[in-house]
Amino acid sequence: MTPLTAVSVEPGSQPRPASPRGPDAGMPVVAMIGGGQLARMTHQSAIELGQSLRVLSGGPDEPAAQVCADVVLGSHTDLDALRKVAVGSNALTFDHEHVPTEHLEVLVSEGVNVQPPPSALIFAQDKLAMRRRLAEMGVPVPAFAEVTWAGDVVRFGDEHGWQIVLKAIRGGYDGRGVWMPTDAEEAEAIVTEQLDKGVPLMVEQKVSMRRELSAMVARSPFGQGATWPVVETVQRDGQCAVVIAPAADLPAAVATEAEQLALRISAELGAVGAMAVELFETTDGALVVNELAMRPHNSGHWTQDGARTSQFEQHLRAVLDYPLGDTSPNAPVTVMANVLGAPVAPAMSMDERLHHLFARMPEAKVHMYGKGERPARKIGHVNVVGAAGGSIDDAEYVAQVRERAERAAHWLSHGEWTDGWDVHNG
Repeated sequence: MTPLTAVSVEPGSQPRPASPRGPDAGMPVVAMIGGGQLARMTHQSAIELGQSLRVLSGGPDEPAAQVCADVVLGSHTDLDALRKVAVGSNALTFDHEHVPTEHLEVLVSEGVNVQPPPSALIFAQDKLAMRRRLAEMGVPVPAFAEVTWAGDVVRFGDEHGWQIVLKAIRGGYDGRGVWMPTDAEEAEAIVTEQLDKGVPLMVEQKVSMRRELSAMVARSPFGQGATWPVVETVQRDGQCAVVIAPAADLPAAVATEAEQLALRISAELGAVGAMAVELFETTDGALVVNELAMRPHNSGHWTQDGARTSQFEQHLRAVLDYPLGDTSPNAPVTVMANVLGAPVAPAMSMDERLHHLFARMPEAKVHMYGKGERPARKIGHVNVVGAAGGSIDDAEYVAQVRERAERAAHWLSHGEWTDGWDVHNG
């Protein structure tokens, strides 16, 4: 495996110009579009660095708006709101990718430092554009086609033995906007319904995969790049549930390939900031790119406690063109488990659940988002950092760390212990 502190500078990069400063020549102000949990956690890193994070939030109750002192209320689709949050900022960046790129182009023309730039962000917004661009670059992607009518899917399905995936080109995530029809009749019904709703579609070949991986990288405008260890992401019902960092049983050559591929994609697309390259590891050991996210990402939450530099701090460093931080892991393995809302919220308050968790598992690092509980909603995550004496090659050690992380997350979401522990009688 490549050094986990892998940092690179692209050939021909020039020294960065002096960073812009606010009117008081003080510390930088970063504007972030979106008031979700990613902005909330980025705000925490900004505090540590002495910076200010200004947030464009859709409402005062969103996770970041609850904790940030500098909040602009408005929609990410409103150019005037975008202009307002950008005023006086040193960089403008994103909690999500859904900002219209035509608005961002206007901001760039008006002198706003938009990072990642709209010319790169479009490939995280538009799955078809991303597939086409990566294919041009020779990056491994599934066979794919645009869908303009039901016949496109029927033809593609026949060609690929109905091992296919239909996707909304824009907007789908956590299993939404994804369908897996098994025959022409089912495919025609889905396509007709979605196209009638104005949802643009594409179809791609279903990959025969062993598991899903994620290669998190960061890149600065100067051209410096850094990678964290490649991680395994465990999906349930199309939603990330667990991240194992680094991925166990991953050949060193494949890990190196994934890291270098992610750095190359970041550089060639001109991305700036943290970026996740979601990958399929196929049954024959090859890598295929699934998705791109040009922002901090769920697969990088483990870095808050498991790496020397978290993805949130690194994102701020990158968009402000600071030298990037050391990405070395703090332990042989760190496991993140998402706290997902239970089908029925427990009667026990979250405060009491935290009390019991800390009494039983003092090593669990909890990150809550300030969200109300509802089924399957991401309301927080738990990181468990493995003991220093373990090894990623020790399957029992990895399984024990994972079990503890999942047990803690399940307790917080369901108010019940997966091993039958009784909070009063042990």
